[in-house]
Amino acid sequence: MLGVFELERVELLRDLCVWAYERSTQQYIKVKKSLQEPDPTRLTYREQIYEIVGDVVRRLEIHARDDVTTYAEQHVDDQDRDRFIALVLDDLRRLHEGVIARYRLKPSEYAAWRAAIRSQLKP
Repeated sequence: MLGVFELERVELLRDLCVWAYERSTQQYIKVKKSLQEPDPTRLTYREQIYEIVGDVVRRLEIHARDDVTTYAEQHVDDQDRDRFIALVLDDLRRLHEGVIARYRLKPSEYAAWRAAIRSQLKP
């Protein structure tokens, strides 16, 4: 900024803007390459996934495969059913406090479900 104001060299500011733009585009390219393509099944059945995960947690289900399968038979097309079940079971396996709002769960509901799982694991 001193070069621009005191030396009246506007090209220094131009060079800075060009450098920042080039750096920004390189960062964008890196981030874009690191992202995965969205899962079409997850996008199609997003609300149903949120619904069944929330329902499993609220009912304190520990072994949810049968419930998820029954739900999928009623709400999911045949060709997407296996992938849907896998997505729901994976979401349940990876569920943590940071994402419970996505499933419209209260912290107390999540805590009760985790406690039920822990009590089931203890001999």
